[in-house]
Amino acid sequence: MSDISLSSIVSSTTAAVGKQVSNLNNAANATGASFANALNKVETAIGVKPKTGFTAGPTYEANTIAGQTKTAFNNTINATKAALHIK
Repeated sequence: MSDISLSSIVSSTTAAVGKQVSNLNNAANATGASFANALNKVETAIGVKPKTGFTAGPTYEANTIAGQTKTAFNNTINATKAALHIK
C-alpha cells in the first residue's frame, strides 16, 4: 500500500479549500473598498457630498449642486437689479 493516509488527504484538501476561501474573502473586501472609494469620489465631484467635514452652512452649500445653482441664480438676480438700478 501507499504511505498516504486518508487523514493527510483530507487535511491537504481542507487546507487548499480554506486558502481559496480566504483569497475570495480578500478579493471581496478589496472590491468593496475600491467601490466605496470610487463612489465617494463621484459623490464629491458632482456635489452630492461635501469635500470638507461640514454638513451644513455656507461651506457645505457651496460644494453642492443645489448650493451652486442657488448662488448662480442669486448672482443673476443681483446683476439684473444692478443693471436696472433696482434696490
